[in-house]
Amino acid sequence: MNREYQQQLVKGIAVMVLIFTVAISLPIIGFFISLLIPLTILYYRAVLGHSGGLLLLVGTGLIMLFVLGGPTVDLLFFTELMLMGLVMAELIRRNFTVETVVLGASGAALASGFMGLLVYAGLSGSSLGEMISGYVLKNLTETVKLYEEVGIPQETLHRIAGSLDQIAEVMVLMLPAMAAGSALCVAWATLLMARPLFRSGRIEYPSFGRLNRWKPPEQLVWGVIGCGAALLIPDRTIKVWALNGLIVLMTIYFFGGIAIVSFFFEKKRFPLFVRGLLYGIIVLQQFILLAVVGLGFFDIWLDFRRRITRNGDET
Repeated sequence: MNREYQQQLVKGIAVMVLIFTVAISLPIIGFFISLLIPLTILYYRAVLGHSGGLLLLVGTGLIMLFVLGGPTVDLLFFTELMLMGLVMAELIRRNFTVETVVLGASGAALASGFMGLLVYAGLSGSSLGEMISGYVLKNLTETVKLYEEVGIPQETLHRIAGSLDQIAEVMVLMLPAMAAGSALCVAWATLLMARPLFRSGRIEYPSFGRLNRWKPPEQLVWGVIGCGAALLIPDRTIKVWALNGLIVLMTIYFFGGIAIVSFFFEKKRFPLFVRGLLYGIIVLQQFILLAVVGLGFFDIWLDFRRRITRNGDET
């Protein structure tokens, strides 16, 4: 192990520990900062190689285990993200398609998270359902406190506080879809951010093609139809799973829709600052976000990119 290799490994661990520290210290901003973990692992896996990537993951995990004083749900979440980056790096190195990379990395993170929760619940002496419900309720309570600090009207706070149990129940029921959708979003965002990062570091990056040309598989339409039909069945369990399925499918169609938006921005040559501002509005405004999902869904029949290109040629 030469000196430059050691320096890169130490630098990588330092960056990871810094991300963890910020994520733990800042409740909301820290969550978004933690989403850089897969990207960091992916980058340093490319720099350090397979063994270096494993050393980075293990070294960072041990340091955080010591800092946190033992296994915690936060550490489990961070480990999922690190594993996602490592699996993504291995799949990219083997030249898999973009769909396989995203699904494989997301699946590995979800599977490891589920197994970790089972073990953690067993060690804490509670059931998995009780532990998840308690964790969700605890975070909702902390969110209400945060709202109080930023000056949300008391009437609104009382209304939210009085409905915490119901909100927690709905969130637990939707947790499979929320977890799957979040994992897919993090994996996709990591791929988008990795390209310019690898180029700046002069590191080889696979050619997935232009991701703003990507389309969801046509067969997914039947999944939407099936889940929609299942919602009409008067059985609570079936309705819950159908709604979970729809949420995951909407996430995939969002990728298709945002690719169309990116294609439009590219064709119209929007400045980077304006693009960033508009992407932020899409994420924050629910109705616009749903419209983007609709773009991805109806693109199968309407082929929006062809229409954008044709209109651009006419002008």
